[in-house]
Amino acid sequence: MGILRIIACATFAAAVSTLPAKAQQLTVWHDLGDNGIKWFEALSAEFAKQKPGVTVRSQSFPTDQWFGRVISALNTDTAPDLIFNNYERVIRIQNQTNKVMDLKELTGKISDKAFLSADDMRVATFKGRQIIIPIQRVQMAFGLRKSWLEKNGGKFPDTWEEVKTLAAAFRDNDPDGNGKADTFGLALQAAKPRDLIHMLDLFMFGSGLRHTLIDPEGKITIDQPAHAQVLEEFLKTYSSYKFVSPDTINHSFAEMYQVIEGGRGGMFRVGDWNVRKWDGAQVLNGDFVSGPWPKFAADRPNAVVIGGMRGVAVPENSPNKALAQEFAAFMLSKAAQQASLENIGAGVRKDLDVSKLSPRSQYFAKAEHRLVAYDFPESIHAFYPELEAAFHRKLLSGIANPPADWKAFIAETAKEMRDLATKLKG
Repeated sequence: MGILRIIACATFAAAVSTLPAKAQQLTVWHDLGDNGIKWFEALSAEFAKQKPGVTVRSQSFPTDQWFGRVISALNTDTAPDLIFNNYERVIRIQNQTNKVMDLKELTGKISDKAFLSADDMRVATFKGRQIIIPIQRVQMAFGLRKSWLEKNGGKFPDTWEEVKTLAAAFRDNDPDGNGKADTFGLALQAAKPRDLIHMLDLFMFGSGLRHTLIDPEGKITIDQPAHAQVLEEFLKTYSSYKFVSPDTINHSFAEMYQVIEGGRGGMFRVGDWNVRKWDGAQVLNGDFVSGPWPKFAADRPNAVVIGGMRGVAVPENSPNKALAQEFAAFMLSKAAQQASLENIGAGVRKDLDVSKLSPRSQYFAKAEHRLVAYDFPESIHAFYPELEAAFHRKLLSGIANPPADWKAFIAETAKEMRDLATKLKG
């Protein structure tokens, strides 16, 4: 009987070992749209090679909906397994829920991560907790319609004066040849604080300056001479220069993209994630070229801006927390990063194959241009969002009713921001 029992047990164990792995599904929420869904489908297939039976299902929501859904889910213990977004959005989630896992220990166990810089890890950390694993650096370049540029000299603008000359031509010279006065020099945005100040950040950092509004020590910077010069010209772009659509004061991301993708904007921000769509025949058909942001001073080098870091986070109440952490670490692997590059146009590794990308995507992937990183003041000053909101209101008032003296307006604004910063610091 004993022998038969042993044989039976051995037979059962052998049979179990040949059974397929138990099916499991991880869910990740993001706001990357169709390209993001395709990317996570590719990641799911790659991850299944090392974790048979595991699939990854992603859901994409408009950014505002993503915030609401994630915050509600984490607070009601109905969280997805992982969340993916820009670092500052995950900071907001952590501020409102305190339920984003500290990933320091997990990251410490990843052996292949030498490509992550100190800046990458600084951005990933908030109040002593590593709340994301950095997955995609977000590069933002200055873009122009290529065909419009060719009709107006063909030289990519290096200086702000050259940009102003082109902006006037793109507005006045019917660059699309449709016989209508329906084009604009630049496509920008202004409706919300991050709309307007984000645009200002790009011109500031892209022109070689640091700290748009406040520095790490808490000093207001906008009335420093070089900063004030950029801010004044930036505000005139929306007002007296008439380089943008008259409705731009009400434009957020969606409306700005309508101007760009509708073929009415001559110059605009190009994010590395935009290229795949804008290469499409139904959008810009590749009719754009990217480069550094314009110079405002001959002795200060301009650059493309690293305007953010997208990363993966794990909720503390993730339904499959251990497996979710495995997948988060896997997202730094070469196969996963290659899929990120091909579907989103961004990654953090330096050993990826870029040969299949269009020339416009290769511009970002090769990153042979000068890069400068935004300073992420919200990760240093907890009160920064409130300060930025007040700054936004003040700038909108100037755009809506341009002052007779912009320099006096900037000096007055700086004083108001200093007073408010002092108050907010407590």
